[in-house]
Amino acid sequence: MDAETQVNHLKAYGITYWVLNQNVKVKWLLNYRGGSFLLPNAEIFQKECTIRGVSFEVISDANTAQILEEIASPSQNMESVDLEKAPKIAVYTPKGKMPWDDAVTMVLNYAEIPYETVYDSEVLEDELILYDWLHLHHEDFTGQYGKFYRSFRTASWYIEEKNNAETLATKLGFNKVSEAKRAVSKKIRDYVVGGGFMFAMCSATDSFDIALSADGVDICEPMFDGDTSDANYQSLINYDNTFAFKNFTLERSPMVYEFSSIDMTQKRQIPKALDYFSLMDFSAKWDIIPTMLNQNHTALVKGFMGQTTSFTREEIKSNVLVLGENKSNGEAKYIHGIKGKGFFTFYGGHDPEDYQHRVGDPKTELSLHPTSPGYRLILNNILFPAAKKKKQKT
Repeated sequence: MDAETQVNHLKAYGITYWVLNQNVKVKWLLNYRGGSFLLPNAEIFQKECTIRGVSFEVISDANTAQILEEIASPSQNMESVDLEKAPKIAVYTPKGKMPWDDAVTMVLNYAEIPYETVYDSEVLEDELILYDWLHLHHEDFTGQYGKFYRSFRTASWYIEEKNNAETLATKLGFNKVSEAKRAVSKKIRDYVVGGGFMFAMCSATDSFDIALSADGVDICEPMFDGDTSDANYQSLINYDNTFAFKNFTLERSPMVYEFSSIDMTQKRQIPKALDYFSLMDFSAKWDIIPTMLNQNHTALVKGFMGQTTSFTREEIKSNVLVLGENKSNGEAKYIHGIKGKGFFTFYGGHDPEDYQHRVGDPKTELSLHPTSPGYRLILNNILFPAAKKKKQKT
């Protein structure tokens, strides 16, 4: 999985998932040649790699033992982790075509990793317990329809999506979309607390935390829910309810395409040519979880924007780990935390290979980006639940 020899990093994850689905264990060699996978040698596995265009090497038992001995050495920042079972994956996404694309769905399809879709009805009916891993599609959990009001309130897709959301909320027994989304957010919270793994990108990150923080508080203006917001709602926000963020200020204006001060999009002044974020270096033997999530063939990853591009460092809770940051302005791009018995990862930005994705833009063709380090981070999270859990030492 290093930069020099692997021609399709993304499909390599699909191969690994496919092998796990055959009830065959795999070793993930953390920090060894870009985070390589060690599979049992079988003709069927070699054939599948060839079909999918994934680079591989056949090594002897003696060479395998030598590699594992090198990895085990205290002098090497490496570790071997057993992957035991392919996680069952759910993507939280609305039915029907949306005017944007979802990076996780795209990379799952490209890597040929199976998944199922769920939405509000399934979440409220407690179907999340059927899954090991949940991705939150580009979503607005605050009930403000993505805050697209200023630019798209007369667009047919916006009107249709608003009507669909209101119809679904009514069907589910709620008076407002914001109330339905808050109930969904709390169910997802309970899923994570009970031991699930949640991954979110773009606006699903901060809007999820905002929804939890505004439990029992009306933060929506009349064009969103038909009545006025609570006049002093900022003072009613409860940061204890959130997963990752603290002390943020909500954006009250419906004409501003922003949820809160969490997001760095409007604060950053970084030209595209210089927009990169760095992956933190962790001890593979002591901090296995962040090491797994940061496996890559480069420590420097191209930046990319979204409604929520990155996170204000000062508004991240102290028990949340920053996995990737843009050092030029200190913004956090990629963060991870523990909630109850479960885990969550928030990844800022919309599409790792589309710098400034806009509504209506064509989707990214991942066949043109088979070695994308930005997309690799998503796939690290997908394989993480397959790992045999070792107690984290720090």
